[in-house]
Amino acid sequence: MSNSEVSRRDFLRVAGLAGTALCLGFYFPSNAEEAAIVNTSGSAAADFEMNPWIHININGKVTLFNHRAEMGQGSYQSVPQIIAEELEVDLKDIDVASAIGHKKYGNQITGGSSTIRSSYKNLLKLSATARVMLISVAATKWAVPQAECYAQSGHVFHKPTNRKFHYGELVEEATKLPAPKDVVLKKTSEYKLIRKPLKRLDTPMKTNGTAIFGIDKTLPGMLYAVVERNPRLRGTVKSFDDTAAMRVPGVKKIFKVKMLVFKTYREGVVVVATSTWAAMQGKKALKVEWDDTGFEHISTPLIYSRQMEMLKTSEGLFLSKQGNPDETIAQSANALDVVYQTPYQSHTPIEPVNCVAHYQADKLEIWGPIQAPDMVQDYLSAELKMPREKIIVHMTFLGGGFGRKAFMDYPHEAAIISREMGVPIQVIWSREDDITQGPHRPGISYRCQGAVENGMVTALKFRMCGQNNDHWMRGTKSNKANGSTSEGFLKPYYESIKNISFAEVQFETPMPTMWWRSVYASTNGFAYESFMDELALKAGKDPLALRRENLKDERSQKLIDRMEEVSGWKKRKKNEGFGVAITECFASTVGQIVKVSKDGNGKIKIDQVWAVMDCGWYVNPDIIKAQVEGSIVMALGAATLHEITFSDGLVQQRNFYDYKMPRITDIPPIDVYIMENEADAGGVGEPGLPAFAPALTNAIFDLTGKRIRKLPFDLKAV
Repeated sequence: MSNSEVSRRDFLRVAGLAGTALCLGFYFPSNAEEAAIVNTSGSAAADFEMNPWIHININGKVTLFNHRAEMGQGSYQSVPQIIAEELEVDLKDIDVASAIGHKKYGNQITGGSSTIRSSYKNLLKLSATARVMLISVAATKWAVPQAECYAQSGHVFHKPTNRKFHYGELVEEATKLPAPKDVVLKKTSEYKLIRKPLKRLDTPMKTNGTAIFGIDKTLPGMLYAVVERNPRLRGTVKSFDDTAAMRVPGVKKIFKVKMLVFKTYREGVVVVATSTWAAMQGKKALKVEWDDTGFEHISTPLIYSRQMEMLKTSEGLFLSKQGNPDETIAQSANALDVVYQTPYQSHTPIEPVNCVAHYQADKLEIWGPIQAPDMVQDYLSAELKMPREKIIVHMTFLGGGFGRKAFMDYPHEAAIISREMGVPIQVIWSREDDITQGPHRPGISYRCQGAVENGMVTALKFRMCGQNNDHWMRGTKSNKANGSTSEGFLKPYYESIKNISFAEVQFETPMPTMWWRSVYASTNGFAYESFMDELALKAGKDPLALRRENLKDERSQKLIDRMEEVSGWKKRKKNEGFGVAITECFASTVGQIVKVSKDGNGKIKIDQVWAVMDCGWYVNPDIIKAQVEGSIVMALGAATLHEITFSDGLVQQRNFYDYKMPRITDIPPIDVYIMENEADAGGVGEPGLPAFAPALTNAIFDLTGKRIRKLPFDLKAV
């Protein structure tokens, strides 16, 4: 039974929930930060007032409705692992189903590495509450004190007599109890599942082919569509000739469409056919004439030359400022003023963008690899003039997302094509569509200024010049600095360096941009942590020692201790280059050390990467290690292999032959270490990326004396 094909009502029906279920869910009144616990019950045929996260049926089966997307980051495993810990059930006894988009789940966007850090406390409380209620019922049935009872493996036991009930025998009466307001949660030392490297629940499905990804979804009578979109966002369709395309066997209809890209409509011509192959062949035979007048057809060299000029002449909009960095830098004999540049990047998830839509008179249903079902509902409700509750969004598994699938253009396309055709439609994007259409990570230039006196950093001044993703989303510019200008920069620096400023020099192009894994930290981290290395050189300090001097909080000190220990930093040898970087994003700090050397041909090779993550409270160490490893691989590609470039307003890359991915032979050994503490949970899926590029380039400088300030660079040409 596939998750994507089961509605909540159908699931309850087929699960045999003929009696009562204990349903504990979250209710977010007016987007309150703390979720209230709700206890509801009903028959299989009845709708629950809430969208529960947990069901316990009369047979004792536990079902979790996951409100976030599973795109490889591990929510399908880690959320059940949390539930099972406090609920005292075995993971094999848990079913997982994807929740539909619904406002009662609160924010459902899978992004910002937020799935665990935003909900783990409530999930723990929710699970413990259910356990306490079930124990209460059992104690009453036995007429014994609750203190004599305990829960384990989906049962409640009476210690003195070893009598037991399974949860299903208690659930009906439990639904009649008021939910206790305060429950005692386990201490970390008492965990049996959390913080254990348990095998992922979705791995068997993803290896035996039973997992349903968006591209796998089919419906009776479904047709397939591909769209020839204007290669320049703001252009329009002047005319098209579909004579040859309509002769392709299987092609049913060809017509003009337009879909909203943030606040701008992109025009195109859709080919609808009985198969994806037929639709693609029809698209190849289609002839379209575009009208691309009225806006600038910009190129990559022009983008960066303009950014450089603006950084010379503009102070920008200040995000934050303390002390007087300008005066301190101007008076310093050891001032530094350099520019770093990072490229535009494509998301290129391995599963191409796709979506299934079925537009009907009374509702619209969407199935697909969607990171933000609630945002899709809001978006389509406004565009199609349909009540939000009539738009049902089903999340399938995602074959990668990285921010791209939190976008609304592809569900919008599928919906309007289905409305025109009157049947279910699956829209498929080719790899060329994905790479050329974007949106992309913005390319950014950074002017970094600083001063050193008596071996100490006395001032930092950073200016960022690149496209603001928020402007694309709102459709208007702001008179405030990009709030992500300082993303990636560690807060403890503010305590030790008294003169610091961050400013955004606003820059716009017609190219659409949006979030990319770790968002602005992916570019900021390269500039800011590379610059800290340059200041360390000016101060005559060991790069890691300089960071230790300026990151004086206890967590940073322990992180640096661990980095030194695992990498052998103090035992570095001649002809070895060691580079370090420490970045923070989404409430997690990651320190990385990269070791490089030269091979027999004198070329740079990466020998080892050590990554130490402080994400506070965490669930599954194997998932963390996998995410950090994946982040480093993605960062390696962005630093040394691929970039998006423009010529005459067009993207020049097309597919993996000219937007190259790292191969397995390119990947160095990666060791990942997790800091143990009781701090609040931070993110995991993204924070492992930003520190790699600066650690790598700092290592290359340590070995060769060559400072790399522009990405990407050819590792073989250094």
